[in-house]
Amino acid sequence: MARYRVGLETRERILSATRRLVSELGVEGVTLKAITDEAGVGAGSFYNLFDSKEAAVFEIVREAIEAVDPDPAGEGTDTLEDLVDAFVTFMTDAGPIARIYLQLAVGRGLVDPVIGARTLRSHRRRVERFADAARRQDPTLGRADADVLAETLLAGLTGLGITSLLDPGFHMAAHAQRLLARTAASVDAPRG
Repeated sequence: MARYRVGLETRERILSATRRLVSELGVEGVTLKAITDEAGVGAGSFYNLFDSKEAAVFEIVREAIEAVDPDPAGEGTDTLEDLVDAFVTFMTDAGPIARIYLQLAVGRGLVDPVIGARTLRSHRRRVERFADAARRQDPTLGRADADVLAETLLAGLTGLGITSLLDPGFHMAAHAQRLLARTAASVDAPRG
């Protein structure tokens, strides 16, 4: 039991160090040595818990996303509005972490197959959640239409998120609500 507790404490020290360093220096400015020095652990301890620096970074991103998840238990109670609000909160309140996520997902995901695959899995889970919420809102919506709606909404939200990270005066929440209203209108519109 003591070994397990020590492992958890070491993991948290590594994640805290990673959070601090990437917030200050960005992903590219942080080295594995800097993380292990900051955490006060050896490289072996790091590699017992994480495969790479990027794996530790993805873990802090996952935790930030999980912190705003409207349905963390996965019970299917989240609405499109809940999911949009959570996306906006992540992009605006977790600014440095959201910026790092985009750097990894877009910048590194295009050239590193491991990061690309991880990003794509994450995106597919997000599409599934948005599509499920759309189908709960309109049970007559087919799976394919719900997927297209979810992809379109997520593409718009990602674009708004990028703009928000680049322009501190941009009001992402207001734009996201307009995007959601238009999306909801398309869900509620009669289909032929």
